[in-house]
Amino acid sequence: MEYYKILGVEKSATADEIKKAYRKLALQYHPDKNPGNKQAEAKFKEINEAYAVLSDEKKRKEYDMYGSAGFQQRYSQEDIFRGFDLNDILGQFGFGRGGGGRTSFNFSGGGNPFEFFSQGGGGCGGGGCRPQAVKGEDQTYELSVTLLDVLHGAEKNISLRRNGTTENVSVKVPKGIESGKRLRLSGKGAPSPNGGQPGDLYLKVTVLPHEQFSRDGDNLLLEKKVAFSAVCLGATVEISGLDGKSFKIKVPAGMQPDAKLRVKGQGLPSGPIGERGDLYVKILAQVPKQLSEEQERLIKELAETGL
Repeated sequence: MEYYKILGVEKSATADEIKKAYRKLALQYHPDKNPGNKQAEAKFKEINEAYAVLSDEKKRKEYDMYGSAGFQQRYSQEDIFRGFDLNDILGQFGFGRGGGGRTSFNFSGGGNPFEFFSQGGGGCGGGGCRPQAVKGEDQTYELSVTLLDVLHGAEKNISLRRNGTTENVSVKVPKGIESGKRLRLSGKGAPSPNGGQPGDLYLKVTVLPHEQFSRDGDNLLLEKKVAFSAVCLGATVEISGLDGKSFKIKVPAGMQPDAKLRVKGQGLPSGPIGERGDLYVKILAQVPKQLSEEQERLIKELAETGL
């Protein structure tokens, strides 16, 4: 959804401007003012979803960063409305107070996040305003991806068992995805029990471990073994990044065990359009398990010098 467009404000709008635009539209499309009007009900849902995101500093920042498609993949309806008390907000605008009937809203996960009903003579009448059809339940599957998928993005094909048949579905994995994030496939969840919209399918992402690289946020860590003499005297060694690109890095003389060398911009992307983090190389001195007679003699001489 294009949240700024829904509220009719610019991307640069202040928090007060967003609140003012929301108040105007919420009063216009509130179900108590539009009993039985399905178009107004749908518009009211969009308005509240837009305000739930744009009124939250963190969610708005991520929406601006990832765009509509990227944001929708990261946030479920439950995530969007978490901490958003619509009854309290609308109460500030005059709804739900006094004798005009109280409208309740349900943002819980599973089923339709909006359920309208009025109590005590509200604008929807004694029967209330209820959706005629209930949305199907959301479902969650596990999706495993590799670090290369995180680096480049990927397109995965998955097979779903729906209504007794197998359906192949393609899903785009955005760059920079992290374990625990969820990708949403709209309408690919369980069917509605009474002819409504099907639920959504959420793919919970697990990033598989890599045999060489480990992840720290947007950065990568690589361990590189070098000869003991290289740590003492310094050396130039060659490494390969996650995408196979080769680099020559200088190991300074006397490098300590906990120190790391940085290769700038060779980590993982910070989201679909973000810059890449860095690659940190931890140098490990190789201690030989066996020494030749000459090596043993030289090491003993070094030991006598205090090395």
